[in-house]
Amino acid sequence: MVRYKNIKILTGNANPALAAEITDYLGMELTHASVGAFSDGEICLSISESVRGADCYIIQPTCTPVNDNLMELLIMTDALRRASAKRITAVLPYYGYARQDRKNKARDPITAKLVANLITEAGARRVLGVDLHAGQIQGFFDIPVDHLMAAPLLVDYFKNRLDLEDVVVVSPDIGGVARARKLAEDLHVPLAIVDKRRPKPNVAEVMHIIGDVSGKRAIMIDDMIDTAGTITLGAEALLKNGAKEVFACCTHPVLSGPAIERLENSALTEVVVTNTIPLLEEKRINKIKVLSIAPLIGEAIIRIHEDISVSKLFV
Repeated sequence: MVRYKNIKILTGNANPALAAEITDYLGMELTHASVGAFSDGEICLSISESVRGADCYIIQPTCTPVNDNLMELLIMTDALRRASAKRITAVLPYYGYARQDRKNKARDPITAKLVANLITEAGARRVLGVDLHAGQIQGFFDIPVDHLMAAPLLVDYFKNRLDLEDVVVVSPDIGGVARARKLAEDLHVPLAIVDKRRPKPNVAEVMHIIGDVSGKRAIMIDDMIDTAGTITLGAEALLKNGAKEVFACCTHPVLSGPAIERLENSALTEVVVTNTIPLLEEKRINKIKVLSIAPLIGEAIIRIHEDISVSKLFV
């Protein structure tokens, strides 16, 4: 017997494996939707069952290829709206364009806000996100946003993985201090900070370490690892300052460009990530440990559907 009769879970091509895990958690089947492309590259969509009056959830991280996955999300949202879905929730395990959230110089776009507008205009009436790059992105949407944190997964993992007596949590930059402080508090360990500057995008230079890391196992935490320059450079600096072992963790394994080679050749013992973004087979190196975010998203979907507080999942 299906427990949640009025829920419809759909997925595009961004991360169908995660969508399948979520429906398994919910004890449901994915709503059958075929997302393909015409010969000229335009996206085509076919939803082969009724969604009229249903509470619909589209599982679609806007990861690489970002623009294709974003268009799939918009087209699926539009189709559900036109098919008289009762409510449409865009489930964004990873929110592409999140780093373009402000004007750093004249004539810069604020693309994170533009994407929020597009999703809202397409017909989404709620957004469920995971570790948005900046908290203010919630305010870019003119619809309710439920913002999940992957920190509880990481806390549980490291509590079982390490003896916390000699552990220190490290923020790889000043901007990530709040995230690192929360992990340090949850693990009941001290905090340190890597002071760095970034002369240009995807290029980081470590200045010095704020805090004592000598003789400790360091856990660096960030919301995402992209080219892995910051994380690997930080690991080198921590070891030079006396750390005996360095772990890294993040929610979103973007892992673009030279990231895998850098991680493979780095001094890091282990890199712990979640499956908000699918990890291709060629990126599954031994140093990377993947935790599933599916139960957290599944529980959030239940709570949204039943009008129960979502914040209880991470308070």
